[in-house]
Amino acid sequence: MRSKRLLSLAVGVATLAAAAACSSAGSSGQKVTVNWWTWDPNQAAAYQQCIPDFEKANPDITVKVSQYNVSDYFTKLTAGFVAGDAPDAFMDSVTYLQSYASQGQLLALDDHIKQDNIDMKQYSIGTAAWNYTDGKQYALPMDWATAAIYYNEADLQAAGYTDQDVDNLTWNVNDGGTFEQMVKHLTVDKNGRRGDQPGFDRNSIATYGVGNLELSSDALGQSNWGALLATAGVKIQNKPNWPTQFNYANPDLVKGVSRIRALSNNGFSPAMNEFTTAESEQLGSGKAAMAVDGTWSATAYSRLPGIKIGTAPMVAGPDGKRALITNSNGNNIWAGGKNTEQAWKWISYQEGQACQTKAATFNGSFLPSIKASTDALAQQQQAKGVDFSVFADYVKNSELFPTPDYNNGAKITDTLVPLIQSYFTNKSDNSIWTSLQQQSKTLLADQK
Repeated sequence: MRSKRLLSLAVGVATLAAAAACSSAGSSGQKVTVNWWTWDPNQAAAYQQCIPDFEKANPDITVKVSQYNVSDYFTKLTAGFVAGDAPDAFMDSVTYLQSYASQGQLLALDDHIKQDNIDMKQYSIGTAAWNYTDGKQYALPMDWATAAIYYNEADLQAAGYTDQDVDNLTWNVNDGGTFEQMVKHLTVDKNGRRGDQPGFDRNSIATYGVGNLELSSDALGQSNWGALLATAGVKIQNKPNWPTQFNYANPDLVKGVSRIRALSNNGFSPAMNEFTTAESEQLGSGKAAMAVDGTWSATAYSRLPGIKIGTAPMVAGPDGKRALITNSNGNNIWAGGKNTEQAWKWISYQEGQACQTKAATFNGSFLPSIKASTDALAQQQQAKGVDFSVFADYVKNSELFPTPDYNNGAKITDTLVPLIQSYFTNKSDNSIWTSLQQQSKTLLADQK
């Protein structure tokens, strides 16, 4: 799930055995309804487009899509496990893989994948994220997301920059690279002075050089501050997968977040809670010239009225290369459901190339895990004058690495994110990162 705060709730499994013991629906030859859940209204609408063809090919199955707000979604899902009435299949975040898989709530898909000869190599992103510690595959990957740079073409030109300039930005923890130079020059105070000119007034800003880089609702800052750190070679987790510690006390990490906070403190980016509007709206209203934002926001930027928005790849590191953390949601089947075979038919169709392409091109709201579908989306959007080639290039150039799976994900989010936010709002100093590292070690060791 993309940088959303998830609610945590302990899951009881006593009812699971009873639910699993129920006779399989559809065994009498009657039509079966597969209930599928998501928190994303855009994906709910997109995947609806696949249902007619699926139901035509499977006349004994009806698919019902339900969408719930993310603030309620995982609480409601967990309650369904306890009560024995969870959905047959559902969109899930890797934050909950350890919790749900360890409690036996998720159906391992290995046998179904082998039986139906599903080519897992067709998925360019996301398969590894859904391998649990038992070595089994618990989801088919649905989508992927990472960070990109969006910018106001007019602001860029007025500052004397070209599209090629923003395409080739660099960042490092020592001097901020050409990215920080551009951010300062794009910042304009109400007297018309730029951020790198004498007399600049940081307390009277007309246009910030970049939107907020601090506000993140996950412990890795995936689509803003963490994206800068990753591409500069700073590894937050101590292992690629199932880490035992987040290396928050790494001196380069501390130098990096200090630079990011200084941009806000010195008037080059807004304070964390300064605006209540989305960053796309900040660009649309002229309050910011540039934004580091998630790939899922691309269509929102492209639809801004009366403004031309450019899309650029995330900054490169000191070595000229990019290394971007990417999150991939998965399609799970509830192990305690009565319609597991029918649910498999649905999700294996749903995460096939035909459906992923149809769904992704319906509203351009997500990047599909299948490379061929991502390429089809980029071609479709290009015809509309929207540049998605940046995202396809991330895949082609092997610039992405997966979000790590780790224990106790929801508790880590609930505990660490407020403390990280306290740093970016100047309520804590650099010493907090040592404390955060120790807390991460304790939380990651907790198997609950």
